[in-house]
Amino acid sequence: MTQPDRRRDGAFDFPDLASLPPDGGGEFNRLVFTSSPYLLQHARNPVDWYPWGNEAFAKARDEDKPIFLSIGYSTCHWCHVMEHESFENDEVADFLNEHFVSIKVDREERPDVDHIYMTICQAMTGSGGWPLTIFMSPDKKPFFAGTYFPPGDRFGRPGFMRVLRALSEAWRNDRAKLTGMGDELQSKLAEAMTVTDGDLPPDVLTRTLETFKSNYDSVFGGFGPEPKFPMGHTLSFLLRRATADDDTELLQMVEHTLMRMYRGGIWDHLGGGFCRYSVDRKWLVPHFEKMLYDNALLLMAYADAFQVTGSPAFRSIAMDIVEYVRRDMTREDGVFHSAENADSEGVEGKFYVFAKMDFDDIVGEHADILSEYFGVEPAGNFEHGLNILHIAVDPMEWAQRHGLELDEMQTLVSDAKKKLFEARAQRVHPSLDDKVLTSWNGLMIAALAQAGQAFDRDELIDMARRAADTLLDRMRDTDAGTLLHRLRGEDAGIPGFLEDYAFFAWGLIDLYQATFETRYLAEAVALTEEMLERFGDDGHGALYFTAGDAEQLIVRTVESHDGAMPSGNSAAAYNLMRLARMTGRGEWEQRAEDIMRAFGQQLERHPAGSTVMLTALDFARGDGREIVLAGKDAAAVAPLAAEVRKRWTPRSVLLFHSKENSAALRDLAPFVEHNTAVDGKPTAWVCRNFACEMPVHSASELGRKLDA
Repeated sequence: MTQPDRRRDGAFDFPDLASLPPDGGGEFNRLVFTSSPYLLQHARNPVDWYPWGNEAFAKARDEDKPIFLSIGYSTCHWCHVMEHESFENDEVADFLNEHFVSIKVDREERPDVDHIYMTICQAMTGSGGWPLTIFMSPDKKPFFAGTYFPPGDRFGRPGFMRVLRALSEAWRNDRAKLTGMGDELQSKLAEAMTVTDGDLPPDVLTRTLETFKSNYDSVFGGFGPEPKFPMGHTLSFLLRRATADDDTELLQMVEHTLMRMYRGGIWDHLGGGFCRYSVDRKWLVPHFEKMLYDNALLLMAYADAFQVTGSPAFRSIAMDIVEYVRRDMTREDGVFHSAENADSEGVEGKFYVFAKMDFDDIVGEHADILSEYFGVEPAGNFEHGLNILHIAVDPMEWAQRHGLELDEMQTLVSDAKKKLFEARAQRVHPSLDDKVLTSWNGLMIAALAQAGQAFDRDELIDMARRAADTLLDRMRDTDAGTLLHRLRGEDAGIPGFLEDYAFFAWGLIDLYQATFETRYLAEAVALTEEMLERFGDDGHGALYFTAGDAEQLIVRTVESHDGAMPSGNSAAAYNLMRLARMTGRGEWEQRAEDIMRAFGQQLERHPAGSTVMLTALDFARGDGREIVLAGKDAAAVAPLAAEVRKRWTPRSVLLFHSKENSAALRDLAPFVEHNTAVDGKPTAWVCRNFACEMPVHSASELGRKLDA
């Protein structure tokens, strides 16, 4: 469905920045000069905010003040709550301005800063989240951490003003204790970041599956108690193991989870797209923000599930994700915005929910049975008597009970969704975080390229190509030549992190296999070489989160946990395994193993927290193949490529060799030199460990080889 003209919540009208003094003047603070949508949300706060940078730390040193560091992101509900309650409060602002230097950080722009101080918060309090609240010395050493604080004492939490007064007094009267705590925390953080190599557990893949099976929710799908996160990359890993082991129980768990998530309120039944997570076991009540990375990883998972099962339902859901991203998350130049907010008009979920009376008026004569279908209740299933739309019935049983044929049911539901979508479109839409992150875009490029191949939809591959070309054109430092992290408007900046290199290379690898354009493989190889040089360390196999020439924080971090997103190390290991098979560079396979071995002890203790790294291990240990198609041009080998793509072959790689691309491809993958078109006919070579079987020319012959 096409979105009518939208009224966006939280639109920021830029003043004439050249006319403002350096501190922002009377109406604004220094954040008015930044690009981050999250920081701009706070640009009118009475708090004298500084962005992260030397100016703030110099002021803290010169005035001998502690630093209040607040980290969040633009679509974070509780970040907005704390802003309204505290940062817009004159009493709070006056106290902060007198006794502290206040720094505001967008965690999505500076994941390196967030990673350090979130680790500190979790170590000090046993939990974490956003807004992240840190108090630290001018040399960046923290001595107090927390998350959301109400303005006054409530929820069993001390009020923010109480915290401020206590810490200000401690800074004046018990400085040694605070600085001692900071030194100790820095030491513990550095120790926690120490990587100790270990053997890769031989049974780690099996043990991981046992963990997921023991935590499986057989009623509503998913793993573990609420809150429940979609974790598309975990579901894709489980699909790999289900097919490798012919494990029908595991396959059923993944299918059930994918369908229960879709039926829940975490899925937007009118506009498409998944919200970030569900606060309840049933997937009913989400935090309503929509993140680009979630929808990328879930697009991969639903495309994978379609290829494994052939179920048109999975293809339909995946295509609705694509339509949401195309309509609401895509810039004119083809790259993708970061997120949509949970809140509109100051209320979480207001854009998405319906009162029963409004629902009935919109859908018309069949309101009673449609209310049953969408779970709309007079008293509401959410706050304030409002309803989150979800599929509350078994659709076929519901249709049968109401005497509806399949086509009648589909038309009735489709017409209702169209009416509801058009009515909802008249509301104030949640704000859009319109910055472009290289890392998240890399994941969406990979997802679109994979889905385009799975569904034989060229328009998806074209979306991936446009985004990749824009990133390749815009996201390089013109002086250093290195990758950049963030683009907003025309402003590209912030040196790239490990995840930018790893996720973008991931996308380029899949885009090459979808288009056979050798330049994308060349860019993936170049990015990977640069990544290994800039983020590696001779002392251990792991890669650092930041480059060696990046801003030096209190510690240089290493990350391997695959949480809501894969870690950079996991994605790097997966890329290296695939590129090793695509290029014949055995040293890259060894480099991938070095990364995995660096986290061997972690994989031994908690393998379920590293499913993308286990995907790399699955690739390494699996019976993969190098498939080389050779012919005059891509059109000539299209039937052979279609035969490959209609199968799910997650442990294989696909290359295309033609006379036109031969020199460029042989530079990247010398082993293809002899994999040419035999007698000038389109030819398929199926190889294992670069030892190739006899070539074939027809799709049917290739199919038999792939199925053998």
